[in-house]
Amino acid sequence: MKVGLKTQILPADGPAVAEAAKCLGAGGLVAFPTETVYGLGADASQAGAIARIYEAKGRPAFNPLITHVADLAAARQIARFDATATKLAGAFWPGPLTLVLPKTADCPVAELATAGLDTVAIRIPAHPVARALLREFGGAVVAPSANISGHVSPTTAAHVASDLSGRVDLILDGGAVDVGVESTILACFDDAMLLRPGGLPREEIELVLGHPLQRLPEDASDDAQPLAPGMLASHYAPRTPVRLDATSVKPDEALLAFGPTEVSGAHAATAVLNLSATGDVGEAAANLFGYLRALDAKSARAIAVMPVPHHGLGEAVNDRLRRAAMGR
Repeated sequence: MKVGLKTQILPADGPAVAEAAKCLGAGGLVAFPTETVYGLGADASQAGAIARIYEAKGRPAFNPLITHVADLAAARQIARFDATATKLAGAFWPGPLTLVLPKTADCPVAELATAGLDTVAIRIPAHPVARALLREFGGAVVAPSANISGHVSPTTAAHVASDLSGRVDLILDGGAVDVGVESTILACFDDAMLLRPGGLPREEIELVLGHPLQRLPEDASDDAQPLAPGMLASHYAPRTPVRLDATSVKPDEALLAFGPTEVSGAHAATAVLNLSATGDVGEAAANLFGYLRALDAKSARAIAVMPVPHHGLGEAVNDRLRRAAMGR
């Protein structure tokens, strides 16, 4: 692994985007903002560059990566779209939706990025910096979240640097992201199935489909071979233990609060951050990873997390919290 690199951090303007595209073409690693979280990108066709992603993140080589493309024409060169996938792409791309689809016969994405599966996870991001980079590069870019594997996902360039400085070539600083949780992942085969809740609420997808999404059975997420990114049981975990559904705060705990209600013991907490004082699950999603990182740095005995509703983006927030609580 190339540790000890001089990592450039550049404001995401035109010259920096051009430099980043050149870096990708040369097999380099570039962290860049998407609307969900910051991604760690490599040329999807270069197995050697993709191997550097796994090394930089300490990521299990069996965990597949999401391929990012600039437009639907590029997506169709990589994956086969049925009527359902076409409808979903038309409704939600560009945006925080990843589709897991059968590969095309001449799919240019390296086998290492798909973990040997016959499918590929693909999306068109909405963030202007991501879109500019993809257009400038002119090819597909695989990009998991730009953090140490299993650690809290990054929502600012500073988060990326704290995990990966010296391990990646370039970080494009596009400011804080908007959504704050990773993309929703759907498998589209016979019908659409929800593999991972995320930045696009399930209710919006079901409105377009006209029927409920299939759900992956609870026992179908096999850590030995995940079907899609983010499906390992222990994921997004801070170093500090996480205690869910807290109705009080124990001594030496930090508190990740939600809503206007105060819990007993909060005044004596090591630190307190409120995901959304008004009880807005969208605001909670945007703040989740940044606040987990901040509380993780407080050296508390544990992070107590107040209950968060499951509606809308709350489903994704609770999914990430459950995985964080599994530990590392």
